[in-house]
Amino acid sequence: MSDDRSLVTVRVVPADRPEVDALLDRYLDERAATFPTAQGSYSRKRTPAAEFVPPNGTFVVADVAGTPVGCGGLRRIADDGDDVRFEVKHVFVTPEGRGRGVATAVMDVLERAAVELGATSVVLDTNDSLVAAGAMYRSRGYVRVPAFNENPNATAWYRRPVR
Repeated sequence: MSDDRSLVTVRVVPADRPEVDALLDRYLDERAATFPTAQGSYSRKRTPAAEFVPPNGTFVVADVAGTPVGCGGLRRIADDGDDVRFEVKHVFVTPEGRGRGVATAVMDVLERAAVELGATSVVLDTNDSLVAAGAMYRSRGYVRVPAFNENPNATAWYRRPVR
């Protein structure tokens, strides 16, 4: 049996490509369908593609055996004192891509890009209902911090120093 992780490739793409739109539509559809009802309604909000352009960001698509199955973006947000922060956005893996190391591969590329773009830390927000995502972030060294934005879908905010 082959290791599916060896089939994962991650490439930098413009965030306004049709394949990105298709992945983000699936992401937003899934989040809306699975959002905890006790938290209200899911706010369908997409970060503008222009925010994922170097030197202020990047966007990646992950493929397994040539099929796009995941994505994620990175954008610069306001510094916090001397802390140069880049925020991870829209990390998503399709159901058929899950369990193959796709999210890990996406995060590896985004974190390296953050360092190359001058970040001192990477931040992100998530919802505690996304148990696997939270566990992955914590396993990568992210620690919970106070909210740094007003994302109505988020219940948890994380930061990881990269310098």
